[in-house]
Amino acid sequence: MKNYKENFMKWIFLIAACTSVLAVALICLFLFVNGVPAIQKIGVFDFLLGEKWKPSNNIYGILPMIMGSIYVTAGAIVIGVPVGLLTAIFMAKFCPQVIYKPLKAATELLAGIPSIVYGFFGLVVMVPFIRENFQGNGSSMLTASLLLGIMILPTIIGVSESAIRTVPTAYYEGALALGATHERTIFWVIVPAAKSGILAGVVLGIGRAIGETMAVMMVAGNQARMPAGIFKGVRTMTTNIVLEMGYAADLHREALIATAVVLFVFILIINLSVSVLNRRMVNGGN
Repeated sequence: MKNYKENFMKWIFLIAACTSVLAVALICLFLFVNGVPAIQKIGVFDFLLGEKWKPSNNIYGILPMIMGSIYVTAGAIVIGVPVGLLTAIFMAKFCPQVIYKPLKAATELLAGIPSIVYGFFGLVVMVPFIRENFQGNGSSMLTASLLLGIMILPTIIGVSESAIRTVPTAYYEGALALGATHERTIFWVIVPAAKSGILAGVVLGIGRAIGETMAVMMVAGNQARMPAGIFKGVRTMTTNIVLEMGYAADLHREALIATAVVLFVFILIINLSVSVLNRRMVNGGN
């Protein structure tokens, strides 16, 4: 009976794993089958490097959307990664037990807030604040970056804190025995030892930022033009798809699916690059 149960569970796990792989394969198949022909029709360079997006004139250049996605994601990283990492370090090694549980609950609550709620917050609070204290109308690259920086915090905090807590206590005790202070031990021994997990959290945050749609659509301005400054509106690849897919047809629809292909390739490149970097870091440490 014990062997039967073990074999049964092995098959269950195998089926679950195969289902996950099959789902990813079907998504890839759909994207490339429907998107690659559109890129061929439009022209690879015209599609990827074109600076004008005018579906009414059959002009499909997504360079403004690519640059918009890169700039907004980069801004979110600059804002979210330092704050998230320092918060994780505080929660793992400095936080008093009295406030740890409320702080942990607050960060987990951030992860459960729907994107549309973040978007409303950005539209009602952040856009007027940027408009009144800076230049522009408030719907801008800066606003989108700030909002995405907040949205990726729970991912970075949660994964980074777990990575820091998994570092063996012998590392900490050994550094103290050599005369290092508590703070120096944390920042020069514990954090570097947890770099793989921290990097994984940053990658997950980047994936969340570059794939976010509704919140960015509500605060970014959505102008299909080359980014002209942090106080100007931009359009990302995801918002471009959402804004126009409802009425798109023929080549226009195929061009939007091709935009999803480019976004998919972007995320693959990011994941592969970080995996290679992480492997080198681990091999270097060994």
